[in-house]
Amino acid sequence: MRSPTKSYRDGSILKVIIQIPCLNEAKTLPATLAALPRELPGVDSVEWLVIDDGSTDDTAAVARAHGVDHVVPMNGNQGLARAFTAGLLAAAELAADVIVNTDADNQYQADDIEKIVAPIVAGEADMVIGSRPIQAIRHFSPLKRFLQRLGSRVVRTVSGTEVRDAPSGFRAFTADAALRLNVFSSYTYTLETIIQAGSANLRIVDVPIRVNGPTRPSRLIRSIPSYLRRSVVDILKTYVIYHPVRIFGLLGALFLIPAAFLATRYLVYVALGEGTGHVQSVVASGVLAICGVFMLAIGIVAHLQGVNRQLLEETRYLLHSERLRPRLSAEDRRETAETSSG
Repeated sequence: MRSPTKSYRDGSILKVIIQIPCLNEAKTLPATLAALPRELPGVDSVEWLVIDDGSTDDTAAVARAHGVDHVVPMNGNQGLARAFTAGLLAAAELAADVIVNTDADNQYQADDIEKIVAPIVAGEADMVIGSRPIQAIRHFSPLKRFLQRLGSRVVRTVSGTEVRDAPSGFRAFTADAALRLNVFSSYTYTLETIIQAGSANLRIVDVPIRVNGPTRPSRLIRSIPSYLRRSVVDILKTYVIYHPVRIFGLLGALFLIPAAFLATRYLVYVALGEGTGHVQSVVASGVLAICGVFMLAIGIVAHLQGVNRQLLEETRYLLHSERLRPRLSAEDRRETAETSSG
């Protein structure tokens, strides 16, 4: 595939596709679509794509009636994360250079799409996240604001990025970066993709954006405890997948350090001639040492599986790239031909 950095720095963004995952959004979708841009600076064309995640209302018909260029039907309701992934693949197949993701409830101000696309057009980012003014959003409770800040801080730590609003779904990706993302969760993609992008050394930038007032209750956050539980599980699961040695090495150390302390304690008593009566230290040390070695062994196996996963992900990326190669622009094919002949 073409080098996105070279193409973007030359100011030759051919196509941006704005994707919207939808589930029964016939009422809210018209206002969202009415605000979307059809032109962006430095971009030749802007198209709209709706992913219909098994809607039982007229979402697809409303989308087409309001000018949506592409509607991707899902086989039943598969969840936000899978709808998001289906949209990325569909947009890449449609030869998008940049893919923008936004919500159907018109939460994000569409005028700021220009802001999140700009760093990619300038060749400065592979992935851009719109950072909401969390403290200024009136319909967010103090608890929700606190959890948003805390969650974003945790994601920054585990991903090695500087993202200020990790749960934000207002994002832009190069097509190349989109093909490198693999979402395992069926719940949400927001936290997982940041950790993946950080692990893949993608250039992530966040920019401040504005929000609109609520048009309906959130379908993702039905209760704070449920959202918190599922988010924590997603973060831990993703971090274990991409950094198993760190996790199991830490767990192993938590067992091996007290094992070494108890063994040393017993040897000191033996040296003082008081070893009798302290055999329990030997037993406890042995049990802890076995557990610690077991954790390290799991870490080694997980690391080997991680290497295999990386190979599979690279193979998946190359297969998608090769499948999409015929869809590249005439300019790209001409550049490839000139390079080959030269």
